[in-house]
Amino acid sequence: MSPLGMSALRLLLIPALLCALYASMCKAACAEVDSDTQAVAGQGFKLGCISCKQRGEVEATARVSWYFRPKGEHSYIHIYSYEEEVPSIMNEQFEDRLDWNGSKNTADIQDASIYILNVTFNDSGTYRCFFNRILFYPFYEFQTTATKVVHLSVVAKATRGVASIISEVMMYVSIIGLQLWLLVEMIYCYKKIAAAGDEALRQSAEEYLAIASESKDNCAGVQEAE
Repeated sequence: MSPLGMSALRLLLIPALLCALYASMCKAACAEVDSDTQAVAGQGFKLGCISCKQRGEVEATARVSWYFRPKGEHSYIHIYSYEEEVPSIMNEQFEDRLDWNGSKNTADIQDASIYILNVTFNDSGTYRCFFNRILFYPFYEFQTTATKVVHLSVVAKATRGVASIISEVMMYVSIIGLQLWLLVEMIYCYKKIAAAGDEALRQSAEEYLAIASESKDNCAGVQEAE
């Protein structure tokens, strides 16, 4: 392959490499995304709860407890716990209806989401997710806590709010804008490479003509000398 072709190939591979790097970074990173707050009766629903560890390089363990305050009530009840990869349903209202949907195969829990099966209107209320985390440093242990709150409402039929629609539209606009930007960059780079190639060919032609002319003059000088 010519040097020009190799340069073009490298430029085409740059966006793909950047996308792969971005995807790997996103996979490894922790983002504290808020939970959805509207469930549909008779369907399943994920109660999201994410608490990112502040020091990623430090080993840690965590145990999680979920509490529920029914709509119109003033006190919380303990409904679920998860410790050392062992789940426990603590309240009969949620018996056989809660599944762990968070971090798997690790004691260092950062995602403590749970899944409610067959949601009922009695599940409306406030949910509190409580983290108790221990960070292990070389010479000591440090205990931290974190709490996330989800206000859940149960409806008979799914509805979409204006904010949700706007967010989805903005997401598609951003994706299309990014694709257009990449297309413009690729066209610009291609034109630049093509121009550089034409310039290189022109310079090569000029050098060839100069060499040919010089050779012709040298030959003429030799003939005159003879």
